[in-house]
Amino acid sequence: MASPVDLRRCQVLGLAGTACLALGGETAGALPVADLLHPASARAALGLVGVYFGVVLLIAAWLLLGRLVRGPRPPAPRDLLLVLAVWAAPLLIAPPLFSRDVYSYLAQGAMVEAHMDVYAHGPSRLGGPLADEVAPIWRHTGAPYGPVFLAVAAALSGLTRGELPAGLFGMRLVALAGVALMAAALPRLARHSGADPSAALWLGALNPLVLLHLVAGAHNDAVMLGLLGIGLVAALGRWPVLGAVLVTLAALVKAPAVLGLAAVVVLQTRAGRSPLKALVPTTVAAAATTVAATGVAGTGYGWVGALNTPVSPQNWALTTLLGRATRALLEHLGSGLAPLAVPAWHALGIVTAVTAIVLIWLRLRPRPVYALGLSLAAVAALGPAIRPWYALWGLFLIAAAAPSTSVRHRTAAVTGVLALCVLPSGGPADPGQLVLALSGGALAVVVLLQARQAELAPAPGSAA
Repeated sequence: MASPVDLRRCQVLGLAGTACLALGGETAGALPVADLLHPASARAALGLVGVYFGVVLLIAAWLLLGRLVRGPRPPAPRDLLLVLAVWAAPLLIAPPLFSRDVYSYLAQGAMVEAHMDVYAHGPSRLGGPLADEVAPIWRHTGAPYGPVFLAVAAALSGLTRGELPAGLFGMRLVALAGVALMAAALPRLARHSGADPSAALWLGALNPLVLLHLVAGAHNDAVMLGLLGIGLVAALGRWPVLGAVLVTLAALVKAPAVLGLAAVVVLQTRAGRSPLKALVPTTVAAAATTVAATGVAGTGYGWVGALNTPVSPQNWALTTLLGRATRALLEHLGSGLAPLAVPAWHALGIVTAVTAIVLIWLRLRPRPVYALGLSLAAVAALGPAIRPWYALWGLFLIAAAAPSTSVRHRTAAVTGVLALCVLPSGGPADPGQLVLALSGGALAVVVLLQARQAELAPAPGSAA
């Protein structure tokens, strides 16, 4: 078992990071419109510096914890779960960070409770103070989420009676429940895949992206991944039908989780069932769950068409960036094909993702959890839109089933970069804000280096 002193050091350093995040978010986070400060104000600037100071401290604590996990006496999974709880605690009462999506969730839940068609209309149809909190680009856009999540959002709207503070806290608790399910599933999935449960928890649950975006940002991806994880755990045991139901519920939160049904089928065939006896019950369970969940939610099947919800024009997905560059070139050449550039690249990305998924499963069918992780990573990377937390779709399962330490190292490196890519307000960055963010991160690096030097310095009176 890891030294209690070393583990406590990781706890304290990560707690300091998330506490700085919470404090900085009070003036620089994705605040309600009535509380928003001008980005150039001194308080907003100080908050931005504080948030990035905290992000770097959190990343440093996570990397230090990773060294313990890879060491000769790694901490037990229960010790890592305690670290996760300590790190997450300050974020429970922090304002939303890194995205305003949580306001969209609350507005859409209120629309469902008011019997509005949330797929045909955006939050602007709801009107009122809650709709005003939604980012302008999404106020006239239908919900891209499935009926399971919208039913949860509607229930929360009814419980909180539209009160914004209570709604934000409730949505964060929903996200935290999803993270808890993720943490519960990871050790079991890791043991099945021949991986170290502690290493899986470190990469898949204590990951800074989980804390920054699933907890602090309260994204519904936490619910999707939590249901997907426990669904796969159920399919590993004697409950493959229950596994299919849970994975389908995950897909009815966000659609990419539907790929998990392939893993449920493969897990059954590996347990000795014939492909037909695995496929038929899984399909029936998925269809029945879809009909029942949609009926209970009362949203209808508009979620099928919502899969084509427009993406943000500012997003930096690979296919979108290539589409914009191609469009600019064609416009420069005076070509009438310029408007088709972005849709063409999006279509090519989808075709490439499908091809990659087929190849992954052909090669890695004996390792369904890892194959599913790579498939979800391909969907995130090649889709028409991407956000840093989308990386968690694949990372969660890659953490549980990575075949080598080198894969974990590369995945961790990607995590470190993505954790620094979004401002706490969730909005686009201007040069001044970038300077402040870099200053906060640099200040944290200086403090860490000074602390390290003080630790290595010989004690007074010791021999030279």
